[in-house]
Amino acid sequence: MSKSTDHLLSIMAKLRDPLGGCPWDVEQDFSSIAPYTIEEAYEVADAVARGDMTDLKNELGDLLFQVVFHAQMASEAGHFTYEDVANSVSDKMVRRHPHVFSDAVIESADAQTFAWEDIKARERLSARDKSVLADIPVALPALTRAEKLQKRAARVGFDWDSTEMVLDKIKEEVAEVEAETNAALDGDRDGMAEEIGDLLFTCANLARKWGIDPETALRKGNDKFERRFRAMEAYFQDTGTEMTSLSLEQMEEAWVMVKNAQREPSPS
Repeated sequence: MSKSTDHLLSIMAKLRDPLGGCPWDVEQDFSSIAPYTIEEAYEVADAVARGDMTDLKNELGDLLFQVVFHAQMASEAGHFTYEDVANSVSDKMVRRHPHVFSDAVIESADAQTFAWEDIKARERLSARDKSVLADIPVALPALTRAEKLQKRAARVGFDWDSTEMVLDKIKEEVAEVEAETNAALDGDRDGMAEEIGDLLFTCANLARKWGIDPETALRKGNDKFERRFRAMEAYFQDTGTEMTSLSLEQMEEAWVMVKNAQREPSPS
């Protein structure tokens, strides 16, 4: 291993040393650290989305530290070491890229994606859970997991033939949400929660059919809403108007104005 990797591993070992390490680090376990690992992965994605290479360098370092943290705890318990982790992923990458490390031929990125999934499917044959849906982590963000479930099901032919069919299903799910409205208003919201879940699941399927990552799409939608809402707030602040004193119609009028002002011009 490199000097920088050895140095990082030694820092982690010192932090976890019961006789002189950091009390907080010493008392952590896999379960308590896992949320931080997820958080750091999201911060990496955020730095990528912002195109901030300095932040990306720092966030990748934070994410790497999470890997080192888990590996140190595993080593202490006699399960595996950081070197085992590195060797495992190296072996996996070589195995799953036969067109690079052996004489297999793959012509395109799409073909590689299919081959990758095919190799993973063959690997699952030796696992205890042989379902096509096996090993999709439950802890994934719900939209991401929905897309992965749908992709796996599609591999065995359980998929709509066109986006039009998915749109028809979305309309069906909207109708079922509407049908649950009275029950929800009477206090029974279990059915409404289920129908909204079905609607979101189908929307994720539409994104998949278009080759769009649903998490990224929703993140962009969130960003757009925040950008427009902040602009609307600024507009009312400039005019000395308290938003709480306005009607929904007045706020909607300002929203449309902000939306039109922020809309990108169509390419000529």
